[in-house]
Amino acid sequence: MKTPQHKVALITGASRGLGLSLARSLAKAGWHLIIDARSNDALENVRKELAQHTTVLAIAGDVGDAGHRQELAEAAAYLGKLDAVINNAGILGPSPLPNLLDYPLDQLTIVFQLNTLAPLAVLQTLQPYLQKNSVIINISSDAAMEAYPGWGGYGASKAALEHLSAVLAVENSHWRVYHVDPGDMRTQMHQDAFPGEDISDRPLPEASVPGLLTLLNGELASGRYRAKDLTPATVTTDHLLQK
Repeated sequence: MKTPQHKVALITGASRGLGLSLARSLAKAGWHLIIDARSNDALENVRKELAQHTTVLAIAGDVGDAGHRQELAEAAAYLGKLDAVINNAGILGPSPLPNLLDYPLDQLTIVFQLNTLAPLAVLQTLQPYLQKNSVIINISSDAAMEAYPGWGGYGASKAALEHLSAVLAVENSHWRVYHVDPGDMRTQMHQDAFPGEDISDRPLPEASVPGLLTLLNGELASGRYRAKDLTPATVTTDHLLQK
């Protein structure tokens, strides 16, 4: 099924939170989508919703699994190309968040495998289908830049992802490669980071989507951005690019 007239995006972790919010926006804009998540039931519900607007291939699985990544590649082959990959899937790690000196190293290894290595593995597997001007968005966090107690494991994995993204951009100048801090959001992951606390004051994930759309639809240089700073009317690379 070749769809050259449509843009095609892969969104990982699309069954809830930011991934779901972005998938909804792209579906309504006519993008064809490949979406994944670990929960088959939740992903199927999303597929049924989005299929009212566009072509959606939903593949349940873990991005840390090579077999699942190959299934994503087969979906990209079916649609004929990829114009964008949004590496949104990830894990927080243990909850409550442990200090680094108490962090179980076996669990920290898993955090790095899923938050840092898996996004690279996705791109390695899918690179034959990426177009010359494809957009790569690796979802990061302010914890990659700031030292918050308890956030050392998650933050370090995202800091590594950010450096990986920066090197990918240098090595692949024909792509636009972004590492994006979406800001605080009212998501399950954020609730897990603060068990028992009221996080109703955090914005819903939908608030971060316009910034991602600006990157997908614009021509900003590769680099680090904060979603809240990105709007179609005000964005400039000199103002927003974070060194």
